[in-house]
Amino acid sequence: MRRLRNVIITTATWVLVLLFFFPIAWMIVTSFKSEVDAAAIPPRFDAAFTLEQYAAVFDRGMTPYLVNSLMASLGSTALVLVLAVPAAYALSIRPIRRVRDVLFFFISTRFLPVAASILPVFFILKSLGALDNITALGLLYAVMNLPIAVWMMRSFFSEVPLEIVEAGQIDGAGLRTELLRIVLPIVLPGVAAVALICFIFSWNEYFLATILTTFEARTTPPFLASFVDGRGQFLAVLSAASTLAVLPVITAGWIAQKQLVRGLAMGAVK
Repeated sequence: MRRLRNVIITTATWVLVLLFFFPIAWMIVTSFKSEVDAAAIPPRFDAAFTLEQYAAVFDRGMTPYLVNSLMASLGSTALVLVLAVPAAYALSIRPIRRVRDVLFFFISTRFLPVAASILPVFFILKSLGALDNITALGLLYAVMNLPIAVWMMRSFFSEVPLEIVEAGQIDGAGLRTELLRIVLPIVLPGVAAVALICFIFSWNEYFLATILTTFEARTTPPFLASFVDGRGQFLAVLSAASTLAVLPVITAGWIAQKQLVRGLAMGAVK
């Protein structure tokens, strides 16, 4: 019975994985078709293989949008880690007074929908001359991701045994040494998980990038939307552009997969 149960669970898991992966696989297959074959009903599985759609994407100038997305995502992720790590450390291993109120304040900043705050943000950036600016966009992404990063990092820091910290203090470790050389290496998988999640959230953000940018700082998601216009949906070239857009996230996840799994498991105990 135990073996049968394991077989059923494994089979069900693979079925779910294939169901979730099927849209991505279909997008990749469609990106190598012509527009006629991509729009065919019923779908054609014997369509000719072509790279014309990828050439069309780069001819349309996708590279600057990818660079903007990379700059905004990496910059905001780095800033989030610099701020979230010491904040989460203070809220866990070195707790402050009224810690629950502080945590609630952090997460309450996510209660307000982005659409409700877009007008004041727009006018503030306009008065500062920061519209269509990749630095301003990265700062906004950092502000959006910081509360989630603090909550996640606090759960990771809470898994660190206090005996290790106390042993370092007895040996004369100061606050900086205690954080950087004792605690941080232990929670490094959690840092990788937080970094990847913040990178994905920033990379996929569409609303702010559409409203606050026009050309110079426009990122990849608004660029993808430009393939759907009054003439119709260009499915093949849109699939090619979408495939290129997801490659950085997939690559980052593949590189950090071991750290990601360990990091996500760390915060599950408490």
